[in-house]
Amino acid sequence: MLAVDGVNLSLSRGCTLGLVGPSGCGKTTLLRLVAGFIRPDDGAIELAGRTLAAGRVFVPPEQRRVGMVFQDYALFPHLSVSSNIAFGLPKGKDARRVDEMLDLVGLSDKASRMPHELSGGEQQRVALARSLAAEPNLLLLDEPFSNLDTGLRARVRAEVRSIIEATGITAIYVTHDQEEALSLPQEVAVMLDGRIVQSGLPGAVYSRPASRDVAEFLGDANFLPGEARDGEIVCALGRLPSTFAGSGPVDVMIRPENIGLSHTEGVSARVIGLDYYGHDQMLTVRLPGDLSLKVRSHPTADPLLPGHSLGLELRGDFVVFPRS
Repeated sequence: MLAVDGVNLSLSRGCTLGLVGPSGCGKTTLLRLVAGFIRPDDGAIELAGRTLAAGRVFVPPEQRRVGMVFQDYALFPHLSVSSNIAFGLPKGKDARRVDEMLDLVGLSDKASRMPHELSGGEQQRVALARSLAAEPNLLLLDEPFSNLDTGLRARVRAEVRSIIEATGITAIYVTHDQEEALSLPQEVAVMLDGRIVQSGLPGAVYSRPASRDVAEFLGDANFLPGEARDGEIVCALGRLPSTFAGSGPVDVMIRPENIGLSHTEGVSARVIGLDYYGHDQMLTVRLPGDLSLKVRSHPTADPLLPGHSLGLELRGDFVVFPRS
């Protein structure tokens, strides 16, 4: 079994890439191949015009100029913040560089603290500073926010993005969190079963998934059975104009936020479930024919409780997949 199979990934200098996929898809293995912790069976790895692995050529990790932030941060518990950041720096250069890194990550006042005296977010920034201190050509981050609680994760994520953008370093984030993959990097690559199945700008990959698997992994998605004929798709939401080239049975993928609610128009539906999140809500509605859909909407003063009748209208993009 191949953990990483036929991956062809190219990054421009200064680009940040989010590598996203379910557990066991090969994304961490790919990161370890790039870092030099694993030797590839085949293929080549190049960085900044230098071959790191190809055939008999194999540059060890410490000579690759690749920084890595581990999932558990891997800070030395017996060393202070300053000493953790200085680890691996040549003597004589370490004091000035450590001061620069402490200032960059906003921890100048905690230089003498020990790791156990820091919050999770502060430990994350120390790990990031240590990886950046040696001025690598590439920064790798393996599930960097998974150990943080939800509220802290959003704040630390914004801080880390700001720090990385300030340095202009090329970076690859590995995550299985769809929201993280879409909001943090400049580009995103979706990995399934050891292969990169789609890559591009986050908005484009989310809105125009290349397959049903990508659509389902990158957020909530509705799939309506339909029929393609004469330049339109006939489905439960009506006749939808389409440029789909084929004809016959299809599945229409619609994101929940692209379905609008109406009290006077649209296809009749009945609310059968409600998940309230504060900033928005997710309705589960049932159409005639026992077809259920997810609809994301803004909360209203009068909640739409199960049993409430309403109308549904398409108010955004949809993607058509031939039915297999």
